[in-house]
Amino acid sequence: MFNPDTTRIFALPPGTDFPAELVAGLIERMAAQPPQAMARVTIYLNTARMARRVRDLFASHGARFLPRLLLLSDLAKDPSLKLAPTIPPLRRRLQMAELIAKLLDAQPDLAPRAALYDLADSLANLMDEMQGEGVSAETIAALDVSTHSKHWERTQTFLRIVAPLFSDAADAESRQRLAVQQLAQRWQSAPPQNPVLIAGSTGSRGTTALLMQAVTALPQGALILPGFDFDTPPSVWQAMDDALTAEDHPQYRFRHLTDLLHILPSNIKPWRDTAPPDPNRNRLISLSLRPAPVTDQWLVEGPALPDLPRATENLTLIEAASPRVEALAIAMILREAAEAGTKAALITPDRNLSRQVTAALDRWAILPDDSAGRPLALSAPGRFLRHAAALLGQRLTADSLLTILKHPLTASGTARGPHLLLTRYLELKLRKTGPAFPTGSDLLEWAAARTDNALPWAQFLADTLQDLDQIPRRTLVDHVAQHRTLSEALARGLDPSGSGDLWNKAAGIEALALMEILAAEAPHGGSFTATEYRDLFEALINKGEVREPVQAHPNIMIWGTLEARVQGADLVILGGLNDGLWPKLPEPDPWLNRAMRKKAALLLPERQIGLSAHDYQQAIAAPRVILSRAVRNAEAETVPSRWLNRLMNLMDGLPQRRGPEALQAMKARGTQWLNLARALEQPTAAQHADPRLRPAKRPAPQPPVAARPPKLSLTNIERLIRDPYAIYARYILRLHPLDPLHQTPDARDRGIIVHEVLERFVKTRPEAETRAEARARLLTLAREVLLLESPFPAARALWLAKIDRAADHFLTQDAKHSGTPLALETKGALKLDPLDFTLFGTPDRIDRLPDGSLHLIDYKTGAAPKATQQKQYAKQLLLAAVMADRGGFADLGPSAVAKISYIGLGTSEDVVETDITEALLTEHWEKLLNLITRYLRRSTGYTARRALFETRHAGDYDHLSRFGEWEMSDRAVPEQVGPEPVGEPE
Repeated sequence: MFNPDTTRIFALPPGTDFPAELVAGLIERMAAQPPQAMARVTIYLNTARMARRVRDLFASHGARFLPRLLLLSDLAKDPSLKLAPTIPPLRRRLQMAELIAKLLDAQPDLAPRAALYDLADSLANLMDEMQGEGVSAETIAALDVSTHSKHWERTQTFLRIVAPLFSDAADAESRQRLAVQQLAQRWQSAPPQNPVLIAGSTGSRGTTALLMQAVTALPQGALILPGFDFDTPPSVWQAMDDALTAEDHPQYRFRHLTDLLHILPSNIKPWRDTAPPDPNRNRLISLSLRPAPVTDQWLVEGPALPDLPRATENLTLIEAASPRVEALAIAMILREAAEAGTKAALITPDRNLSRQVTAALDRWAILPDDSAGRPLALSAPGRFLRHAAALLGQRLTADSLLTILKHPLTASGTARGPHLLLTRYLELKLRKTGPAFPTGSDLLEWAAARTDNALPWAQFLADTLQDLDQIPRRTLVDHVAQHRTLSEALARGLDPSGSGDLWNKAAGIEALALMEILAAEAPHGGSFTATEYRDLFEALINKGEVREPVQAHPNIMIWGTLEARVQGADLVILGGLNDGLWPKLPEPDPWLNRAMRKKAALLLPERQIGLSAHDYQQAIAAPRVILSRAVRNAEAETVPSRWLNRLMNLMDGLPQRRGPEALQAMKARGTQWLNLARALEQPTAAQHADPRLRPAKRPAPQPPVAARPPKLSLTNIERLIRDPYAIYARYILRLHPLDPLHQTPDARDRGIIVHEVLERFVKTRPEAETRAEARARLLTLAREVLLLESPFPAARALWLAKIDRAADHFLTQDAKHSGTPLALETKGALKLDPLDFTLFGTPDRIDRLPDGSLHLIDYKTGAAPKATQQKQYAKQLLLAAVMADRGGFADLGPSAVAKISYIGLGTSEDVVETDITEALLTEHWEKLLNLITRYLRRSTGYTARRALFETRHAGDYDHLSRFGEWEMSDRAVPEQVGPEPVGEPE
C-alpha cells in the first residue's frame, strides 16, 4: 500500500471528519488490491468510540472485508506477551494512602488528613506517568532541589523511599510500556509485511510515541495524525523548541513527534486531498493560536488573511449574562437543529452547563445523546450512599436524619407509604420542639405518645442508627461492611429482607459494583477513622459515571472534548468558553513542581492545556460553529477563554481585513439567540391578562372582628405596631413558623438562656453575698443552664464567654437602686374595659424599691431600645407599668411604678432608664386603647411590614404576604377576608 522508501506520516487538517476520511482514504489505497488484502491491514485506534465509528463507516461502504481494528490501550491484553496480571488501581491507591498517612503523622504540616486519598490518587498518577514516560525512581532521586523550597525536598525524600516499592510491572502503565517494548522487539526481528497503521493519536504520551516510532520503522507502517495544521509556517514550527513556552500550543505534540521520528513537519503529507469546510477560517484560527513568543506575526501575516466577514460568516459568538441564559440560548439552537434535521453537537468540558442544557431541552421533549452520562455521585443511589456515609462517626442531627428519611430510596420496599407519612409527622415534631440532636430514645418517646402505629417504625430507626457516632478507628473492611449494612437496612425499611430499590437500574448496578470493588480491596487499606472513610468514599464515588439506556434524539448530541475528536456534526456549539473551564486549569501537583518535571522529562502541566487547545482547533473548524460563554457566573465576572480572547483581539486589530466588522457580525448573530432566549422567558399576552399571575399588592387583610385575637402579650403589641400582618397570620390564621431544618444556635436561643440564668440568679440569692461570690455564682449557674439548654458545644463556650464579659455590668445594675426582686406566682393580665381585650405578660424582673414603688426591668442580649423607640414602638415596659398601676399583677395589686429600665447585656452594655409619671402612664394607656379600638373594627386591615425597624429584616410571614412582588413604598390594599357577620362594627 505504501512505498517503503518514503516517509509514511500522514495527517488530516482540522475540521475534516477524521474517521470518515480515514476509511475513505484506506479504501482508495486498497482499491487495486484483492478484497482479502483489507483483512491483512492492522489499524491501532485511540478510543473504543473511534473503533465503533470506523467499523460503522466501513459497513456503510457495503459488504467487504474489514481491517483488524485494535485499541492502543489494549496492547497489554495480548496473551502472547505473558505479562503479569494488573494490580487493581484502587488497591494501589489504598496502599499508597497507608504510606502517605504515616508521612502525615510524621509531618502534619505537609497536608491535611482530609486530603489523604487525593494525595494517594495524585501519587498513583505520578507513578503511572513515570512508568509511561520511562522515568525511573533514580531519576527523581537525582534531581537537584537545592534551589527549591523545603517542601520539594521533603517530597523528593518521600518519593525516593516510595517509588522503588511500586516500580514493579503490575501497574497498567508499566504493563502497557512493556507490551510496546516487546512488540517493538518482535517487529524488529520479524517485521510484518502487511500494513500497520496508527490513526487518531497525537503521540502525547511516551508509551504511545514509542509505539509510533516502532510502527514507522516497519516496511508498511504509517501514522495518520488528526487535526494537523498545514497552515503553520516553518518559522513557527522552529519556535516550538522549548516545552516550557510551547507546550500549551495545539500543534506542539506534532513538533515533539517529528523530533522523535527525526523528520520535519513539512514531511507530513495529507492523507487525502479533502479540503476542510472553511480553509480561510482555519487560517484565521491558526494565526490566532500562534505561540506567545511569536504573536508578533499577527502584524506580519494578519494583513494577508482573506476577507474576515466572509471567513467568519458561519461563526457565531454568544456572550450571555449568566450560565442559565447561555444554557437556554444553546437549547434553543439545538431545538431548531432538531426541527430542521441538522446534526448538531454541544461540545463542552463543563458538566454543569451540559446538565442545564439538557434540562432546558426537556421543555420540548428533546433528550440529547450525552456521551458522558451522569455522575454516579449525583444519581439516586449515589446520593443515598453519600448520605449514609455522612451518618458514620457523626452525632445525628435533625437535618441529617430527615435528609436520609426523605430520600426516595429509603424504605423503598412495600412500606414506602407509611414511611413517608411518619416521616412527615416526625419532621413537624422536630421543627416545632426539636431536639436538634435526636436520639433513639427521643424517637421512641415521640412514637409512644402517638395513637398510630409509629412505634415499630421508630424502633427500627433507633436500632439502625444506634451508636453511629461512637465508631472508633478501625479497618477499612469494617467501615465498608457497616456502610453497606446501614444503607441496605435503611433502603429495606420495615421489610424483613432485601435492600429495596437501592441496587436496581443502571445507577444501582454501578453503585453496587463500586461497593463490591471497595469491599474486595478493603483488606489492603489499613485503618481509617469514620471521617477518613467518608473522604475516601466521596473521592471514589465522585469519579463514577452512569450511562443509562435511553432513547435519545438521533441528531442532538452532547460531547466532551475527547468524544468530539472522533465524531462529525454539521453544527458545533463550543460552550463554556471561559478561562478555568476551557481550558481547565492544571491540577496542582503536590509532589513535583514544573521545573522538576522538566528536568525529569515528565509531562508538564501545560500539556493538558495544549491537548484542549488541539480539541478547540479541531472543533472550531466544523462547517457551522457557535462560540458561547457566560459573562458572569454566580460569584463574579468571568474571563474569556484564552483562545477566544486571542481570536477577538486578532480580529479587532485587523481593520484592513474588516476584522472589527466581522467580530460585530458574529456577536450580532449571537445576540439574536439571546433575544429569543429572553423572549422565551417573558410572559405571554394571555399570562399578562391572567389576574392570578399579576404581582401581588401589599396586603392589609380585614378579617371579621370575632376572628381577631381577644388578647395579646406585651411583646406582641410592638409587633402589632410594626408588622400587623404577622399578628394576623399567627393569631387569626393560626400559622406558626417552624424552626429551620438545619438547626443552629441563634439570638432567640441565647436570649432564652440568658433570661433563665438571670432568673435563677435572682431566685437563689443568699442573704449575705459578696460581689465576687455573686459573680462566681452567676457563672456557675450559666454553665449549668447552658449545659442543660444548649446542645451546641461551640455556642455554649461562646455564650459563656459573653456572659462572663457582661457579668460585672449586670452586677452593677443589680445593686444600683437597692431594689428587692419580687417573685410573682401568676402572670400579669389587664382587661381593657370597656373593650373585649386583655393585655397580658410579665417583665423579666420587678423590684420593690425602698420607698415602696416598683422598678420594672427588661434584659436585652442585643441593644436596649432608646427613648424615642420606646415612645413609638418598644412599649413593653411602658405598658407593663400601666398594668402595674392599674392592678394588672394580681400578686401586687395596684402599685406605683417609679421607673423602668432596659439593661443591655450585649457588646454595648447600655442602660436606658425612664422615670415614670402619671402623665406618661395616662398617655400610653390612651394610646393603647386607641390602638386596640382601631383593630377591633372591621375596616382596619393588618398591613404587612408596616413600620419595621430595618427594611432588610426578614419576617416569618414575608412569603405569605408575597413580599418582593411589592415594595415597602407601595400603599397597602385593604381587602375583607372571611365571613361578614351582621352588626359588626365598621
